[in-house]
This record gives sequence, structure tokens and C-alpha cells, in this order.
Amino acid sequence: MSDVDSLKILNGHVIDPANGVDRVGPIYVENGRIVSHEPNKAEWIDANGLVVAPGLIDIHVHLREPGQSHKETIASGTRAAAAGGFTSVVCMPNTFPTVDNPSTISWIQERARQKAVVNVFCAGAITKGLMGQALAPIGSMAAAGVVAITDDGFCVQNHGLMRRAIEYAKMFGLPILDHCQDESLVSDGVINEGEWSVRLGMQGWPSAGEELIVERDILLAELCQHPVHCQHISSAGSVRRIREARRRGVPISGEVCPHHIFFTDAEVAGFDTCFKTNPPIRSEEDITAILEGISDGTLNVLCSDHAPHASFEKEVEFDQAPFGVTGLETEFPAFCDLLVHRRKIIPLKRLIALYTLYPARLLRLDRGTLSPGASADITLIDPNLEWTFHKKESLSMSSNTPFDNVTFCGRAVRTLVRGHTVWILEGSKNE
Repeated sequence: MSDVDSLKILNGHVIDPANGVDRVGPIYVENGRIVSHEPNKAEWIDANGLVVAPGLIDIHVHLREPGQSHKETIASGTRAAAAGGFTSVVCMPNTFPTVDNPSTISWIQERARQKAVVNVFCAGAITKGLMGQALAPIGSMAAAGVVAITDDGFCVQNHGLMRRAIEYAKMFGLPILDHCQDESLVSDGVINEGEWSVRLGMQGWPSAGEELIVERDILLAELCQHPVHCQHISSAGSVRRIREARRRGVPISGEVCPHHIFFTDAEVAGFDTCFKTNPPIRSEEDITAILEGISDGTLNVLCSDHAPHASFEKEVEFDQAPFGVTGLETEFPAFCDLLVHRRKIIPLKRLIALYTLYPARLLRLDRGTLSPGASADITLIDPNLEWTFHKKESLSMSSNTPFDNVTFCGRAVRTLVRGHTVWILEGSKNE
């Protein structure tokens, strides 16, 4: 941990998509902010061989506090985020109590000030208690500082209520993040509806259960002319619908989680609950469509949907286990390995944009840039570092990850928030 007020990061390959920067050069920090001049008496970091990027942003994280601190806390979750290269996270509102009022938002903000090692931004609920019955006080939550509203984990089934939510959110400049799931179609589905649900005799979760709500959101975003962002896109049909709508100018967007492109539903044959997610891991055809969506810009945000669960909750029968996997420490390496190295879907510069420029733009965050005056939130990346993730070494309190013992190429090696190192890879060359 560094306590310097001034810092020079030298010899690194600076990639700053917000400013179109892609060159070798220095980055200067003074009093926690990026500056254009070389500060006096500054400590320095030799970033030779590393990429110097704006601090990565994850807009879809479950920190579990308040209410489920046996799974994760703001302290442990943000330490895991820092180890994954993230300087900012957006926490979801499905806590206990629900984040549907200013007092809970204030509690999280104060807790974050005391315990978090990275920036924590709150998303507020769309409906009171995530019940889908009555709107939460969107204006009051906006005044309290939420950066978006979502019922993540649930989906508002009443289309008229969802329209009102978008209209109110528009008044306060808040985007809607939507967990797209038609409850009547999905019912008790636990895995992708297809070959493996039939083979294993498990209730299927059909792609149409996602696509129906994606189509609803497209219609409402177009009607209200306000951004709606579809969370954790998993199906080919969703990608196609979002692509067609964006071409018409509809303010709709979508995000991708690594488990939805790293694995297929064949993984559930082993009944490992670390592969149980909502929406479920789907087919090779869906993965192909999602990769095309990332390549052509249809899907422009990457995230983890980091959803920690205690081992006693996951170590039960597959259909009884809760949905969700952890991912803060493995998402950037997984995407870097798959998208940049193995499949060569996008270059590293665009991968960084998907974690900085676009999420910051969507949520109107003053992050994701190395512009002079910006907070000195910086991630140093070794894009060619080969390493293997072991869940026993995770900084998260939970270990429900499908990436245990997976080897990646690429990793963040140092994370700085406001110019201070909050995590560094042990044994890295600039330690």
C-alpha cells in the first residue's frame, strides 16, 4: 500500500479509450488525480511491459451487505474486486433490507467509506422490496446518490409499471438495468431448456423467457426514449433483437458475463452447482451469437454478476441450490484469454473500453478515463501473463466459482484508487 501524494507511472503502454490514447508514455498523479505535468518529488512505478489502463468498472456486483454478510461483505467483495483489477463496482439492491430507500443507501455509502478499498456505487430498486407491485421512491433514491435502478434477481412483470419506472427514471437521468426473465415462461426452470435439460430430467429455462422481456424493454425504451440496459444476456435471440433495435436508434444496450461464453450447458451434466446461474449457461450456438454481438458492438459492457453464496447453500441438490457464481477475480482474465488471445474477437484496446468507457458512459460515472483532472483510478495489466486461478486463494468470502483451476492468459497486476495502490500481485515485477 502506497501513501504517496504524487506518483509517476513510467514506460507503460497507455490505453485510454475515452481519449483515443494508445501509446507508450508516462502517467502522472498528484493529490489523487491525473495531471498533465510531471510532479515534483514523486514516487514512481516502472510499468515496462505492462498496459496502463483507466481503472476497470464492474456495473453488476452483489456485495451482499446488508443482510447476508455470511456470503460476502463490502470489505471482502471490494478486496476481490481490487484483485481483479477493478477500481469501481456497482452493487445490486437485492440485500436485506432491500436498497429501495435513502436510509439503506446511506448505510451502504457509509459502510463503503469505512471498509471498501475501491469505489462503491449503489443501484436502487425499481419496486419496493423487489416485489414488482409498487414503484420505489426513485426521486429520493436519485437524491441519495444511486447511479441506476434495477430489480436485479427479479424482473418487473407488469409492463405498465415498468413503463412508469422508465418514465420516472428519465426525469432523474437514471438508466434502467433489467434482469430479463418472464416468470410465466421460466417457471421453475433451473438449467437451459434443451438437450441437457431433457437428458438430466431437470426443468428447463427457455431462451424465450429472456427474449420476451428483452423485446418488451426494446419497445419501452423506444416509447419512452430512455436507456434500458439488459443485464447478463445469454441467448442468441436476445443478441439479434438488441442488434436490430440499436440499428433503429433505440436506446437499448446489453452486457455479457464470462460464464455465458466460457462454458456450455453440457457442464451441468456433472451436477456441479457452481454452474447454476440465472440466466443459465446455454448452448454453443448462443455463445457464437454473443461473440458476434461483442465483435460488432451490439453488446458493449462486460461484467461479472458476482453472486457469492456460502458453501452450505451451494452444496445441496442442483435444483435446490441458489443461482449465481462469483467472478470479480476471474472475469477480466477470462475475457482477455477468450476474446483477445484464443478467439481473437476483439483487440485489447476494445476489451478495456468495454470495462471503462462504455460502462462509465451508460451510468454517467466520472470514471473510466485517464483525462487530466480525473480521479487517479488506474489498472496495470499484464496481457500475456499465464496463470491459474485457484478458488482457495480467492479474496471473496465465497468460492462458488466455475473457474477453479482454469488457466488464463492475461491479468491485472496492480490496482490503484485515487493514486494509492489497493492491490498488487505478489511477485509481480513492479511490486
